[in-house]
Amino acid sequence: MIDSRKLEKPFWASKRLLCFLLTAVMILTAGFISVKRITITADGHSQAITTTATRVDRILHEAGIHLDDKDEFRLSTPKLMDQTEIQVYRAVLVTLFVDGEERPLKTAKQTVGDLVKDLGYSPEVYQILPGADTPVTKGMEIRLRRHSEAAKEAEESRKEAARRASLGSQVIETAEGPLAYAYVLEMEASAYLPSDGGGAGLTASGIPAGHGIVAVDPDIIPLGTQVYIPGYGVAIAADTGGMIEGHMIDLCMEDYGAAIEFGRRDINVYILQ
Repeated sequence: MIDSRKLEKPFWASKRLLCFLLTAVMILTAGFISVKRITITADGHSQAITTTATRVDRILHEAGIHLDDKDEFRLSTPKLMDQTEIQVYRAVLVTLFVDGEERPLKTAKQTVGDLVKDLGYSPEVYQILPGADTPVTKGMEIRLRRHSEAAKEAEESRKEAARRASLGSQVIETAEGPLAYAYVLEMEASAYLPSDGGGAGLTASGIPAGHGIVAVDPDIIPLGTQVYIPGYGVAIAADTGGMIEGHMIDLCMEDYGAAIEFGRRDINVYILQ
């Protein structure tokens, strides 16, 4: 006959062992699964959640926040832990101009410098406009210009400024650039063709008539004087005419239509230096 007392001891020993193992598992599990209080800021709103998730994407999913392409997030702590704050940054469309190309792109970078660095452009090679610390905003234009090009443009600007300074105070802006002039005459202007007059097409100075040749009264404007006439351009006083006396000037045109269109009018004649 089997003694039941001999069977009780192994049963209770196994039960105690099982309880011990379950307790150990609970202790170990509690050490690995922790409850965290997380604050999430996205789209201008903040919310706090309590979670056991260990990945940011899972936490954002629990909070009902979806990340689109190029969206980014930042953690307030080196790693995800209790009291961590998650900041979500939405990507915006900007336009990058670099090396003659226009590049529309989306970015969630917060400053122009961060974006340029992320794209692999070195500030040592490129000048950044606007500055690196400028916040990135929707629709902004960012321009990268090589320092070598910027230096060349700066040198050209310096030379142009020096040239303008050498011209003196009386300067008129023209299609040919700034021109220095000695004085201005108010004159009555008309137009003529190279074939007018004797028909030979030669001026009183002996040079062929054409656009850029004007007929004057030598007592007012000496022959050989360079002048500038707005709407006509730079010209040389190289011709005369029987009807051109006093403050009158005749502009040589290339065709009849241009001469008729010009007609007769009062103009300013700049006597160039």
